[in-house]
Amino acid sequence: MPLVDITYPHSVAGSKLRELGSVLPHLVSRAVECPEEPYDGDLQPGDVEIRFRRRDPLDPGGLDLVIEVRTKWFESRAADRQERVDRLHRDILTTTGLQNFGIYLSLTSAAWSQGD
Repeated sequence: MPLVDITYPHSVAGSKLRELGSVLPHLVSRAVECPEEPYDGDLQPGDVEIRFRRRDPLDPGGLDLVIEVRTKWFESRAADRQERVDRLHRDILTTTGLQNFGIYLSLTSAAWSQGD
């Protein structure tokens, strides 16, 4: 279950953020799929959680967007994590046309639980 935080300045259009929010669940799921957590294309509530955070005017940064993806560490994910994040970057660029953004993929020891 990936957690995705998107940090953006006020200058990024709301329509672009909505577009990004609509495509990210699928793109992130494809980027982190692995034998331990396969992606079947049928996203359910809680499968990918996305949070948008407006950057404070005092926050330095030269990118329009920073996308942080945190998900559970599996050896199969860790083995090719750079290729995964590079592919995700290309997919977001191709799908949305965004140019000036970065992605941080973090694989952590984690557990998840949610109600029915």
